[in-house]
Amino acid sequence: MTTLSSSGDVSAAKGSTASRPGPHRLPISAVIIARDAAARIGDVLGSLEMCDERLVLDSGSTDGTVTLARAAGARVEHQPFLGYGPQKQRAVELAAYDWILSLDADEVLDGEAQAALGRLNLSDPAACWVIHRRTFVGRHEVRHGAWRDERVLRLFNRTTAGFKAIAVHEEVQSQRSPRPLAGSILHYSFADCRDVLSRSLRYAPLKADILRATGEKTVAWMLPLRGLAAFAKSYVLRSGWRDGGIGFVIALGRVIDSTLPRALLLADEPRDDDA
Repeated sequence: MTTLSSSGDVSAAKGSTASRPGPHRLPISAVIIARDAAARIGDVLGSLEMCDERLVLDSGSTDGTVTLARAAGARVEHQPFLGYGPQKQRAVELAAYDWILSLDADEVLDGEAQAALGRLNLSDPAACWVIHRRTFVGRHEVRHGAWRDERVLRLFNRTTAGFKAIAVHEEVQSQRSPRPLAGSILHYSFADCRDVLSRSLRYAPLKADILRATGEKTVAWMLPLRGLAAFAKSYVLRSGWRDGGIGFVIALGRVIDSTLPRALLLADEPRDDDA
């Protein structure tokens, strides 16, 4: 198998490596998109040592991410940021192997999941697996609310599955329903509650762009109802209150997620006095 470098050139050397996995290594390319991820990149790559290739697709880090990734034995490629879905799909395209394990630069595969990978039968290219993701805000693990029992599809064969070309909240589209993989992804994405809310605010324009592209329409009177429903689902129905103040903040984040992108759409519409 051959692969393309970030400049589009065929790398025969990498292709020959892909056909002969190293001893005790799995014929899997672990792919990670990153920018200024020095705080976690070493831990992430360390949890993926069973994969014969670890590929970091960097989009302009200035904090030592690239140096740390190379020191950990990863292959590093460069790509200006295309949006989360397209960026991850670009990493998939650059990989040496068809079997792909995709992690974010703040996600660490736990020991149980690492062991489970070694027991998999990878003979069926249509097979794919979801992994339980445990999210942390600071040192607190979120066990309830909107992120309770979250499962994400992260192990797949690129000949039968791939990332949707959407800018945010990207997901893998597969031909077959995924199987569960034992173990968990430890998701260290949020430093504190402020980070939870700032992330929702930052993603809102990207979500608005997606809604515009799909031609979705909204009305102003629906926004409070949407916000109330999102809060109630996370904080009450899914017991977010059991996570204390963090659960309340996460529920507020869901309110932002469900209303602000649509409010931005409404702001695009001409007002009567503009006619």
